[in-house]
Amino acid sequence: MAALVDESLNAPGTPPPAVVTRRVRFPVLAFLIRRLALGLVTLLVASVLIFVATNALPGNVSEVVLGKHASPPLVAALDKQLGLDRPLTARYFSWLGGLVHGDLGQSAVQLANGVPDAPVSKIIGTPLRNSLVLALGTLVFLVPLSLIAGTVAAVQAGKASDYAVSYPALILGSLPEFVLGTFLILIFFTQLHWLQPVAGVPPGTSPLDNVKALILPIMTLLGVAIAFCSRQVRAGVIEALRQDYVMMARLSGLRERRVLVRYALRNALAASIQTFAQAVQYLFGGIIVVEALFGYPGIGSLLVQAVTLRDVTEVQAITIVLAAVYILINIVADLLVVLLVPRLRTGLS
Repeated sequence: MAALVDESLNAPGTPPPAVVTRRVRFPVLAFLIRRLALGLVTLLVASVLIFVATNALPGNVSEVVLGKHASPPLVAALDKQLGLDRPLTARYFSWLGGLVHGDLGQSAVQLANGVPDAPVSKIIGTPLRNSLVLALGTLVFLVPLSLIAGTVAAVQAGKASDYAVSYPALILGSLPEFVLGTFLILIFFTQLHWLQPVAGVPPGTSPLDNVKALILPIMTLLGVAIAFCSRQVRAGVIEALRQDYVMMARLSGLRERRVLVRYALRNALAASIQTFAQAVQYLFGGIIVVEALFGYPGIGSLLVQAVTLRDVTEVQAITIVLAAVYILINIVADLLVVLLVPRLRTGLS
């Protein structure tokens, strides 16, 4: 039997059928959900790598924590408390299930010292808060100073103001944190006696109770981070000033300050958000060195201590928390870029 064909579809002059495209009602929300889902997958992969890496170290954790003279029954009892007597796969899924419910496990060192209940979540809570205070305090100054320095250098490109900003940024960016921190201690403590070199936080207090002690650690982190961020802002502003829409805004009679802020700086900021996100991630990495240099009781110092004492549970908990922070920073940065650039929002729909 011959197939029936609608000849009107092939008739001359007949317009082609319209292609129906499905538009997303809330494109930004859909984008955020996709990024969160991808972040969870990335965090899951990171958890596997962290667990395998920490358990691949040679030697028995209980024997290391208890000491070489510990009796076999004592070692076996600690193995049972830590779950080390079970297969590796079972231990991973038990650890992963604990993470989902907010249980980061028990500290091996605390259990070995006779503490019956030593949840890692309580141990890392205060140091994590201290590190967040230090990182956020640095970020509060980093963003505006980088924008100001980068914009001034871009507007005055090739002039004395540009060199006055760019060359110090190059010098600061080439210095490791411990070198810059040592110079700051030498200047502000040894020579001027203005600031204290130790940023200790007594138990039961907050870092904000002694803001003066945070100045040198923040200056150290800020000096290295602002060098990178300001140069990226400078490059972004110079590129934005060369665009046609900036030229049209100038020809329309807008003031130079308004052209700079509304057109050039806004687009340069969108391009620099990923740079600021990398700087925030650097802050959590550089904090380890800065905390050790200034005796600051943050998450970096706790991580070094946990690695030294071979407290595998603490190392796993701290690294997975830092991995989650890094992933969250990337998600927030991507979302801000989408919100700042209308063209990207249009592409999502």
